[in-house]
Amino acid sequence: MSNHKGTSTREVVYLAMLVAVTVVISRFFLIPVPMTHGNVNLCDAGIFIAALLLGRKQGAIVGGLSGFLLDLISGYSQYMFFSLIVHGLEGFVAGWIGAGKSRGMKIVAMVVGTVVMVAGYFVADSLLYHVSVGLIGVPTNFIQGILDGVVAYFVSIPLENRLPHLLDS
Repeated sequence: MSNHKGTSTREVVYLAMLVAVTVVISRFFLIPVPMTHGNVNLCDAGIFIAALLLGRKQGAIVGGLSGFLLDLISGYSQYMFFSLIVHGLEGFVAGWIGAGKSRGMKIVAMVVGTVVMVAGYFVADSLLYHVSVGLIGVPTNFIQGILDGVVAYFVSIPLENRLPHLLDS
């Protein structure tokens, strides 16, 4: 069954499940970083997995909604809308570059996605607090993105041929 835009019920369910799993795993592995008023978590791993396996649109949906909901339930409501945009762009870019591509391109996609995330949170921290807070967050956000990229790489490789491709990117 499809709605008028051609998005199947199955796709909506898969994406909702990926968002839920990403939020739960991220919440479970959440480490507050008091200097930046933010946290280190596994949200980017779920975003990269969705983006690399399913494509840019799905990566953007999982990224934006996961970041938004994680901030909402974790007490970081000041970041909710920034996370919607930043993680949505991160998922879109990673899916655009890496979905259905070689392992090397998947790595490039996650690095570029991490740069998008780091730049986005630099802007968010600078607007919310001060440029110095934005600068303090750069190394921790970069480390988080790289570690989450490693997790996503090793999780997505065995899933690549098992997870149904919902839509062409």
